[in-house]
Amino acid sequence: MCINDGIGYKNRIVARNFGSNVYRLRIPWRPFSNDAASNLSSSNAGNPTKEGEGQQYDIAIVGGGMVGLALACSLASRPLTKHLNVAIIDSNPALGRNHFIKKEDLPDPRVSTVTPATISFFKDIGAWQYVERHRHAYFDKMQVWDYTGLGYTKYNARDANKEVLGCVVENKVLLSSLLSCVQDTDLQKKIYPSRLTSMSILPNSSSLEEDSTASETVLFTHGRLAKLELEDGHSVYAKLVVGADGGKSRVRELAGFRTTGWNYSQNAIICTVEHAVENHCAWQRFLPAGPIALLPIGDKFSNIVWTMNPKESSEFKSVTEDDFLKAVNHALDYGYGPHPTSSLLGNGDIFSWFKGDITMSAHDCFEVPPKVAKLASERMVFPLSLRHASDYASKRVVLIGDAAHTVHPLAGQGVNLGFGDASTLSNIISEGIAVGTDIGEVSLLKKYEADRKPANVMMMAVLDGFQKAYSVDFGPLNILRAAAFHGAHYISPLKKSIISYASGEHRLPLFS
Repeated sequence: MCINDGIGYKNRIVARNFGSNVYRLRIPWRPFSNDAASNLSSSNAGNPTKEGEGQQYDIAIVGGGMVGLALACSLASRPLTKHLNVAIIDSNPALGRNHFIKKEDLPDPRVSTVTPATISFFKDIGAWQYVERHRHAYFDKMQVWDYTGLGYTKYNARDANKEVLGCVVENKVLLSSLLSCVQDTDLQKKIYPSRLTSMSILPNSSSLEEDSTASETVLFTHGRLAKLELEDGHSVYAKLVVGADGGKSRVRELAGFRTTGWNYSQNAIICTVEHAVENHCAWQRFLPAGPIALLPIGDKFSNIVWTMNPKESSEFKSVTEDDFLKAVNHALDYGYGPHPTSSLLGNGDIFSWFKGDITMSAHDCFEVPPKVAKLASERMVFPLSLRHASDYASKRVVLIGDAAHTVHPLAGQGVNLGFGDASTLSNIISEGIAVGTDIGEVSLLKKYEADRKPANVMMMAVLDGFQKAYSVDFGPLNILRAAAFHGAHYISPLKKSIISYASGEHRLPLFS
């Protein structure tokens, strides 16, 4: 596995001098929260205050998308955090509307491939039961190959003693399920359908004695609360502000967290397609301009995620449906190169020592994906990039999900990293409450960062390495890539480790 040396991350600390002055940042608003919630009934929460003074919460989650709502569900599921007051701030106008997913609705092109670790998390917080009421597709096998015809790998859940490799779910189903989960809990929450305009945090003052009757203004002045001002005029006070507002995070910007990263000069075109038969396998083929993935989503539908250069993506978005379907079937079959064989160099298989006397079964042989018969959604295009925040936490502020990190979609790991963030943060908050720690103290929040940053950075490095390794068409490198495919296909311990790592068990494939 090739990991690009240029992705070495250094933990950099953004120096902040609060001194005696207000830490107050005002930056012109930019849109945020790409996956805003579409349905949630607000319940009254927050401590009552004098008119114009604002309301106080334990936690303010900025961003009502999948990761932000997953955090709210996780907090609601834990004994020590389920009684917290939580504000959810998201500018999507659909907040509060009733929205029902009809069974006959066509699949949305925006989907997520959730790992076994994410499925387990959803079950723990009580959200998976809602997912199972809607369309979703478990898959227990996956085939990966490249356009040279030199190598391929087939993964099966049984190779790692698992029931499934993952489950493909429409984002609207995940979001709706999390919303339903939040609604059905006793969590005290209030939704603010507005935009964050400014955030103020003052240094701690030791002069304030413990006083449960102290007003929000007094607590804020003594550094015990963060103050958020919203575009609609509301003021919100919170012990902890969670930035779950996506790759263009407003919270990250206001808090002064720096980021590193780059654009890939690639776009992904996504859409829903229909087959004549049911698709039960996840397929991914690496092409000269980027990978194409065919993911099952149930009811004879699949999702296409095709990475290519911006010029090609513009062309493929505008061509006729027939021409697009021909291009997809071409890319998943003989397009750009031949089908792989079961050996690396003709009939002489250099991995015969590893295979021994093992005979390949029909299930291990290369298969051609099912033909795409019909386009079932619009074609959507979005640019690809890698971004990583130098810090995830500071006083009373913490980042989760795309606000902290964005990755290449070639392995579908982005949202799973975000759900991992939400799980870990809720656990850290619970631990802090158990010992009487202020949940906004940076020493507590840094424990979350110390847990999540290494795992996220390693996954980002692996995905970036893959992206760069398959961006070069060079004979010797092609042979090395094919050798890697064959190694993963025939060396059982390596295959098991790769499956476990991709499933959310954060162990490096070669060192577990």
